[in-house]
Amino acid sequence: MPHLTVEYSANLDGSVDFNALCRELLQALLDSGLVERGAPRVRAIRCDAYAIADELPENSFIDMSLRLGAGRSQDEKRNLGEALIAAARPLLADQFAQPHFALSLEVREIDPDLSWKLNTMHARLRAQ
Repeated sequence: MPHLTVEYSANLDGSVDFNALCRELLQALLDSGLVERGAPRVRAIRCDAYAIADELPENSFIDMSLRLGAGRSQDEKRNLGEALIAAARPLLADQFAQPHFALSLEVREIDPDLSWKLNTMHARLRAQ
């Protein structure tokens, strides 16, 4: 049950294609071989209120948070994080070309005793 949340500063609207970014990140999750096709959810959330570093108006950020179910090794989680960063970099080349951008990613494991899931997509996708 990987959930990847991409929070971003509102001033990136128009300079980053967040639909394309979400699709690339989804593909990186699927390509990892660590998740089922019916499991991952990727969403981008615009942050209208923010303050960044020295508060220059051109400062911007993307903060990605990946929550994963238990059962993957530390190396698998690290490799998945590296694959997500690698998938994002080409789509963010314009931001990396200027000195006002921050990209971050955190990978967290979900405690299975404190997680409930109801998913009708798995049966449909497993049957294909």
